[in-house]
Amino acid sequence: MKNNYRQQYLSTVTSFFDGRTQYDNEMTIGRALPLLDLVPLRAGQHVLDMATGTGIIAIAAAQKVGPTGSVVGVDISVGMLAQAQAKIEASGLQSIELIEADAENIAFEPGCFDAIFCVSALVYWADIPGALRRWYRWLKPGGMVAFSAWSDQSYATPLIMEVCKRHGIELQNINEPTGTQERCRQLLLTAGFEEIEIVAEQQGSYVQVEQAKQWNGQWFHPTHNPLESLSDEIMAMLKADFARTVEEQADERGWWSEKEAFYVSGRKPV
Repeated sequence: MKNNYRQQYLSTVTSFFDGRTQYDNEMTIGRALPLLDLVPLRAGQHVLDMATGTGIIAIAAAQKVGPTGSVVGVDISVGMLAQAQAKIEASGLQSIELIEADAENIAFEPGCFDAIFCVSALVYWADIPGALRRWYRWLKPGGMVAFSAWSDQSYATPLIMEVCKRHGIELQNINEPTGTQERCRQLLLTAGFEEIEIVAEQQGSYVQVEQAKQWNGQWFHPTHNPLESLSDEIMAMLKADFARTVEEQADERGWWSEKEAFYVSGRKPV
């Protein structure tokens, strides 16, 4: 059963990102690049970008490490990788390799990277501590890991959970494992990292009520999603309840969409 759910989950996530054919914009680029500020990349270094998407970090990192360095970008979405490849070709960069794979199951040799990045995607892993332990092994002594994550109060996630709970449906927050600064810190400490730095940035905004009400019933979680088995009638009831609650919470400015980002880094001891 678990394997069946895992395959369905990966298919759902892949389809979602394959469908984002115009991913790059001021917002998506602007919320990714601050991660590079935490890692002082140098010419000749070797970088891994997990869940590289359209290659925002991979391309920027390749420009920093130069032709004597290298960047490997891994993603499960063919659509995302196609966008990344088009950008790489347009840039003329020769040092980026893209790999289509489930990032949770790929393997690399120990000690082969100077830095590993992951933008807003670590929560899609079913085993986050295990992923960080693997990344630790793949880093050279003194190498750095850097990932970004959203707080567990971000987006409409808490409201969706509240609405579902009113109807006897318990959802698990995908952002919970990395949803606070302390949880992020403890994950890196447990994996063996030190010199941990965390930068929090509020990126929330007020959203027009009609836009905020439009929940399509989608829910992501790597191990648990009871919404998949609900009838159309029950889903319609949940969506209607969600829309009513948004209207109740809104004011003259609209509905506040919380988006607190954490930019997290740590270093493998020398």
